[in-house]
Amino acid sequence: MSEVKRDRILREIKDAEEEASEIVEDAEEEADEVLSEARAEASEIVEDAEENARQKREEILDEAEAEAEEEKEEILDEAREKVDELEEEAEDNRDEAAELVLELFEEAVHAQA
Repeated sequence: MSEVKRDRILREIKDAEEEASEIVEDAEEEADEVLSEARAEASEIVEDAEENARQKREEILDEAEAEAEEEKEEILDEAREKVDELEEEAEDNRDEAAELVLELFEEAVHAQA
């Protein structure tokens, strides 16, 4: 084999090796970029999920507070009604007691006369 041919073959081999090295280097860079993008996307997905969970928790708490407030108002309304009923009963009983005392007093006065 002639030296020129041998040099040409060695040059082609060297060029092929350099091209292969560049391809590997480019592929590694692209893989790093893809991995970096995937990590960023995964991080964004996690952040979105956490935000959605926070919002859902807030909605649930707001609903529970509204229900509790509504239930509290219902209980207070029932208690106010009961107080009003008891006050009316007490007023009726007071009037009856006053009448009874007057009757007993009148009877006592007539009994002494």
